[in-house]
Amino acid sequence: MQTMTVGDFKSNFSHVLELVQHGEDIVISYGKKKKKIAVLVPFDRYEDKPKRNLGVLSGKASFSISPDFKISDEELLSL
Repeated sequence: MQTMTVGDFKSNFSHVLELVQHGEDIVISYGKKKKKIAVLVPFDRYEDKPKRNLGVLSGKASFSISPDFKISDEELLSL
């Protein structure tokens, strides 16, 4: 994984895209402190990301809401 500043990224854009096409992850840093703000990854890795399995706790956890539970839209939005 290679890290580069926004300026380096802008001036080497074509080269960076070639690196990404060959499977390289590129971290983009920004500012004087060079805070890491983004990661470029090959699209194949992004596209083939496994779907999240919903309902993992099915049968292991439950909840119930009392029949007399009432809340207005305004109260809900103010939480």
